[in-house]
Amino acid sequence: MVALNPPVCDFGRPAIAFDLPGTDGQHHTLDSCRGEKGLLVMFICNHCPFVKAIIDRLIRDCRELAEHGIGCVAIMSNDIAAYPDDAPANMQRWAEELAFPFPYLHDATQAVAKAYGAVCTPDFFGYNAQLQLQYRGRLDASGLNPGPADARRELFEAMTMIARTGQGPREQQASIGCSIKWHI
Repeated sequence: MVALNPPVCDFGRPAIAFDLPGTDGQHHTLDSCRGEKGLLVMFICNHCPFVKAIIDRLIRDCRELAEHGIGCVAIMSNDIAAYPDDAPANMQRWAEELAFPFPYLHDATQAVAKAYGAVCTPDFFGYNAQLQLQYRGRLDASGLNPGPADARRELFEAMTMIARTGQGPREQQASIGCSIKWHI
């Protein structure tokens, strides 16, 4: 496992349209996922220890972000032949077990991950109401293990700021995680 950091935020970059199947049996698009005040696009997967370390906090934050008008969506883009833990049936089971408050989508061709420039799991893209990128940072100080219980909620704070002002913080700490498992 190699830990990667995504690049810094490219402020103003527009969100990329997508139409992907979800674990709920429905197709979801950029427009169906966005909230009135913005959208958080998350690249995650089932098997990554970095995602497992934050998943409870991520679920909590997404529930609360909905109250601020921020839509959330998670996309899984890994090669499922090489990583069967990330296969759609396992995605569905995990989403149901943890009661994900957001659609969990499968990017089988990896075209969406490539279009966004996603590099790791987790990788977060926070957009304002005009779907302009304002955040490309981490959830909090967690790594392979959850951060301290009182860790600053960096993603949540950034997204609520975006909901209020349309702009994200200028200072952002990059996320860290496992590389996306690209098809060979």
